Amino acid sequence: MRIILSTFKNSLIEAWTNRRSFWLQVSIMLANDLVWVLFWILFFERVSTVRGWDRSRVLLLFAILTTVAGISLGLLANARKIGQLSAGGELDAALALPIHPLAFLLVRRVDTGLLGDLFFGPILFVLAGEPTLERTAIFIFGSLCGAAVLVGFLVAIGALTLLIGGTGEQADLGFKTILILASYPVDVFGGATKLLLFTAVPAAFISGLPTRLIDDWQWTTAAALLTAALLFASLGVALFNLGLHRYSSGARWTRA
Repeated sequence: MRIILSTFKNSLIEAWTNRRSFWLQVSIMLANDLVWVLFWILFFERVSTVRGWDRSRVLLLFAILTTVAGISLGLLANARKIGQLSAGGELDAALALPIHPLAFLLVRRVDTGLLGDLFFGPILFVLAGEPTLERTAIFIFGSLCGAAVLVGFLVAIGALTLLIGGTGEQADLGFKTILILASYPVDVFGGATKLLLFTAVPAAFISGLPTRLIDDWQWTTAAALLTAALLFASLGVALFNLGLHRYSSGARWTRA
């Protein structure tokens, strides 16, 4: 645990070293998020609701999504790069350490730009999410569960590179797909697509269910969200461990 915390601390320090670049990248992401908020505000000026979702609920969904992205893709930036690192034979340094290589890889790199999401999400929740003590606690719970689902999913599809080969293309495709689907209210979709959001591409657990919990707490929904977080996190670890047995060293002692 000490090694993990030390590595994570060094990653944060490294990201903060060039402060001008840090704030520039964060500002760009904040501006990008703000454009999305303006889009939804203008959209709901013309359309009052979309299948039960109004402006306030969609902004709440976006607050959760950006917070989840900030945690999963900002703080744990290598979650989406497991496939690329595996294909390039760049896991050697992690395998030589006395800790689980996946834990080291996840905290080894921070994406400065996506930290903007981590700043933006909670701010948007405070401004548009009608925060109370109870709603704030559920927001934190939902964001952490959503992050666990997203990280587990990204690690799992990245680990497929270890199992079936390739250069990690499926990880990039899965990453783009799940973020696009999680950006929209889950009730917009129907039929097979909606089933997909609760199974193979678990976008519903990243933003849709956490939003529903904040507006209407149900123990069954909370249990489903927590179960999904545990299942996908476990799936990611299991597939990564399985894939390590087929990993071929690239003799590259990189920073991962």
